[in-house]
Amino acid sequence: MIAPVRPAEPGRRPTRRSREEDVARVPSHPTPGRSLVTRRALADIVRAATLGSYGVTGFAVSPIERLAAVLGMGQPGLHLDLATGRLAIELHLTVAYGLPVAEVARQVDSAVRYAVRRSVGREVDGIAIHVGALRYQPGPLPPAEPVATPRADEAVRPDDDVHAPEPEPVRAGRHVT
Repeated sequence: MIAPVRPAEPGRRPTRRSREEDVARVPSHPTPGRSLVTRRALADIVRAATLGSYGVTGFAVSPIERLAAVLGMGQPGLHLDLATGRLAIELHLTVAYGLPVAEVARQVDSAVRYAVRRSVGREVDGIAIHVGALRYQPGPLPPAEPVATPRADEAVRPDDDVHAPEPEPVRAGRHVT
């Protein structure tokens, strides 16, 4: 709720600040100082952007990475390099079978760069995307075509005269074609 600008007078409704006034009070310039983003927070941002991309079915992980993830010692399929002030990301993905792999990788690159820039305010120095596998995920079967059943008013009744025409006999000596 937006607070009134001045106290309400008896018998008069209080006036409210407009949305433009509230927006104008928020400073638009960045606050000077430093912010600290943990490796885990950055990995969560990258993971969410990657898995939200069309065509990505998951991360390709080795058995050792899977064990490390169970023990809480790492994020499988995702490696961050923050050495010497650089931000480099390495992704190992599985992609849906039948989609253009290069296009999926391009979209993941764009989504990760955008998410990091928007969340952290920093550019990514490099992204390496490795497609480890294609995953075939069959969808549901298409609906079967309905079998045509006669309606009640079109049903064949036993007393109806529905017979195939009688074949004509072939006469000897004469060949009918």
